Amino acid sequence: MTPDTTQMPSADLLCPHGSHEDNRQMQPTPTNTEETVLFTKKMQVVVGIATSSRPTILAELVRQLAHQTVKPHRIIISYAKPDDISAIPQTLRDMASVEFVTGHQGAAVQRNVILDRLKDEDIVLFFDDDFFPHPTYIARIIEAFRDNPNILGATGHVLADGAQGPGLLIEDANRLNAQADTAAVSKIEDAFNTYGCNMAFRCAAIKRLGARFDERLPLYSWYEDIDFSRSLLPYGRVVKVNSAQGVHLGSKTGKGSGIRLGYSQVINCIYLAQKGTYPWTSAIKSAGRHLIINSLKSLKPEYYIDRKGRLLGNLIGLGDLFRNRITPERAATLHSKKRAS
Repeated sequence: MTPDTTQMPSADLLCPHGSHEDNRQMQPTPTNTEETVLFTKKMQVVVGIATSSRPTILAELVRQLAHQTVKPHRIIISYAKPDDISAIPQTLRDMASVEFVTGHQGAAVQRNVILDRLKDEDIVLFFDDDFFPHPTYIARIIEAFRDNPNILGATGHVLADGAQGPGLLIEDANRLNAQADTAAVSKIEDAFNTYGCNMAFRCAAIKRLGARFDERLPLYSWYEDIDFSRSLLPYGRVVKVNSAQGVHLGSKTGKGSGIRLGYSQVINCIYLAQKGTYPWTSAIKSAGRHLIINSLKSLKPEYYIDRKGRLLGNLIGLGDLFRNRITPERAATLHSKKRAS
């Protein structure tokens, strides 16, 4: 759950070196071997991955993380079923310093298990198991946090997002990352929220604030990234680091049912607005937009999206709203035969 803000420390404790408006620009830093060593000595990054039903994709992601120009101090993989991690060979587990934790399935709860395993690292970097970062991604994130002490949360630039369509292949991600020119991009800009497929947080800040992912948002945990990152905004900056780039496959494997997602599209917005982490105007627009889109596209749905299931979930959510029953956890009890996207 998001902590009670009345008990949180002041912004001065977390951002001692300036206001949220400071240091909006930074210069790209070379990522040669000598600088890589300096980075890792000064700031340690732990990568956290909550995974479900994508063992082959996950194994390739771990392999690529082991070849970042700045390697993560640790990789913590939170899984629900043994098959989720079955494709990662022992040699790769050892080479990449991979640790495994297990528990209940769901983005929020699996990420909280990762938070519980943090030690004295400086940055925790959450990747979806189908997000493939550019080889310099971690280096660029470190630069941003190192040069801007008032940054508490950051998200990178997504070169292509398969979640907006039928999905991308690993080969697509490799090609797009190879073509990217990250050195030509240096601007940091304030962001409304971090994007869940790639988001980084300053460990000291989230520990002091007691920040947690809200486990009332079950399974796919729709908008848990908005809730978590925006809970930090009163105490520091949440930014987009345009030089930290990568590709989100948007794999349709491992998604829940359309009806569950549709329910969350309506209820989660209102729930977060009641909490205060999502503006009411944005919540109403988001719920209404998804209802309209699902209504229109259910007449001729895409082959990779369960539009009718989403629409049914939207309508069930509206019914609960009219009854003043704001219970996001109910999504886990709804069932349909098709899968979501």
